[in-house]
Amino acid sequence: MKVVGFTFNAFSENTYLLIDEASRECAIVDPGCYSPAEQQQLRQYIEANKLTVKLLLNTHAHIDHVLGNYFVLSAWPDTPYLLHPLDLPTLHAVPLYATPYGFAAYQPAEPTGELAAGQAVRFGHTELEVRFTPGHSAGHVVFYHAPTATVIGGDVLFRQSIGRTDLPGGDHATLLRSIETELLTLPDATTVYPGHGPATTIGFERQANPFLA
Repeated sequence: MKVVGFTFNAFSENTYLLIDEASRECAIVDPGCYSPAEQQQLRQYIEANKLTVKLLLNTHAHIDHVLGNYFVLSAWPDTPYLLHPLDLPTLHAVPLYATPYGFAAYQPAEPTGELAAGQAVRFGHTELEVRFTPGHSAGHVVFYHAPTATVIGGDVLFRQSIGRTDLPGGDHATLLRSIETELLTLPDATTVYPGHGPATTIGFERQANPFLA
């Protein structure tokens, strides 16, 4: 599996393409593409590399991670869109604050399926394990690919930081417990691709993250 990242919207959100190199099938995780230029950048990469979009996945449903959901489902119709059901209230709240946040053109999209702890998500020859990691939001999940020791981590663990917990559905103790049980149990060499900022590793965060001391 190959991971390709894009940084989109005013929140500098990381959108990820997960590519099964054998089949050229891919999953789009947390599309934050809002402007036509950002949407075109994602589309052009997919078309230029002859990829087939098989899944739309959200780690969680805060506005910066779902701005491009409608575009993805319009550009690649019938793509399954999966979200943990506990984050549906978070998703449904987005239209209430999109315009004040400067995203008046936001268009909502509704999931077609659910994510659950321990679920296997497949595209091509790639299988991702869903790990339930609440704390930043009530239904947050991460996606773990064991063969490449890779985690698509959303807003749980950042390089020397952690996700904020002052938004609705957030809880600091719950977030720390999620990190301890679902991320720090992975091998030190595991790469974490977060929702914002640079990639990091479990081993580095175990040693250098002040929130985990």
